Amino acid sequence: MTTPPREMQIELRVRYPESDPMGYLHHARFFEYFEMGRTELLRAAGYRYRDLEERGVFFAVAKIECRFKSPGRYDDELTLYTRIERMTRARIDHSYILKRGEIVLAEASSTLACIGRDGRPQPIPDELYVDIPADDRSRPGNLSMP
Repeated sequence: MTTPPREMQIELRVRYPESDPMGYLHHARFFEYFEMGRTELLRAAGYRYRDLEERGVFFAVAKIECRFKSPGRYDDELTLYTRIERMTRARIDHSYILKRGEIVLAEASSTLACIGRDGRPQPIPDELYVDIPADDRSRPGNLSMP
């Protein structure tokens, strides 16, 4: 069995409806991009969130925070780095860095709780669980980037 990836990057382009009347990337869209990063990281591990939902496995955002550092603008090409920082049997902590070239637009972190259809915590399915050794855990927001 191969180990699912702990980090990845995706390329994004700021679309017109994602920007405000001044042409800046609206702050709410950053959180949508982070969701895209988590979804694509899961897909890279060989799973579709849609299939997990059908099995009664849901990941609810329990906590999310973001530090905005520089604005994005309409038509900017961005790179989002997403990393699993910590995983327990019922939660996943991610960190994110959103960049335009070498400029950091935002650094963020989130905690997801694995829940069932009833909204109660449940264990992360064994096939998704990644044991991250304590000495391999970095502070959220410290992704390894090229």
